[in-house]
Amino acid sequence: MTVPKAEPDSLDRRSLHERIAADLRDDIMSGELAPGATLPSTAQLTSRFDASNATVQKAVQLLKDENLVVGRAGAGVTVRQHRQRTVRPAESMTPTAAGESYRWLVEAAKYGADARISVLDVREARPPADVRTAFGLQEDGVALLRSQILLIDDEPAELVQSYYPLDIARGTALMDRPRIKGGTPALLAELGHPPRLSVDRVSARIPTQEQFQALRLPGSLPVLCTLRVVYTDHERPIEATVMVKAGHLYELQYEYTAK
Repeated sequence: MTVPKAEPDSLDRRSLHERIAADLRDDIMSGELAPGATLPSTAQLTSRFDASNATVQKAVQLLKDENLVVGRAGAGVTVRQHRQRTVRPAESMTPTAAGESYRWLVEAAKYGADARISVLDVREARPPADVRTAFGLQEDGVALLRSQILLIDDEPAELVQSYYPLDIARGTALMDRPRIKGGTPALLAELGHPPRLSVDRVSARIPTQEQFQALRLPGSLPVLCTLRVVYTDHERPIEATVMVKAGHLYELQYEYTAK
């Protein structure tokens, strides 16, 4: 099969070391280079990519900065043990039973990691346009914002900004800064608004300045941005959450049962 010649406007204008890093990143994220595997030698990479030693080393340094690979003296460069962490969105819909840990913490513990949640802010705020649309708010509409950062081994894993209609949130624990006992699904159910349906919209985006700083990102790699709208009875939206995580370190897994 003959591959069509690329048009000038479709050429990859990234520098060579960025293109090399992109191909190696794909090998890591797809599992071609498994956790713990040693990267091909510099000689092998210079041959594969028709590049100089300096260019290859620059590409490998990008992967080091992204925490995808680790360089150890006398051991070459190896893929970090935790490649991508798999996030199962459906797990967060189930209310946490009394005495149990948050669902997100339970999932993180499966990796043998030390996970915690830090509340950054709780206040009334004007939500972004997609959240206002979900809530049916006017241009200047306001909702309650609960902003949190989720950390694994003290590294930022996910920036979570959840919004709630004020008529539901006011006078409840949602307005308080401390973490909510049992999580918001349990509290919403207690308030008479049990979660019935969750709708996710996932997109890949270049991080904003706030996201870049909060997640301590190494560069302008895309982030995974999920807008989740939770509905209660009569299809009323009761929660809208914007969740942002580093796209090169996390993947989402959705499971469906055939009918």
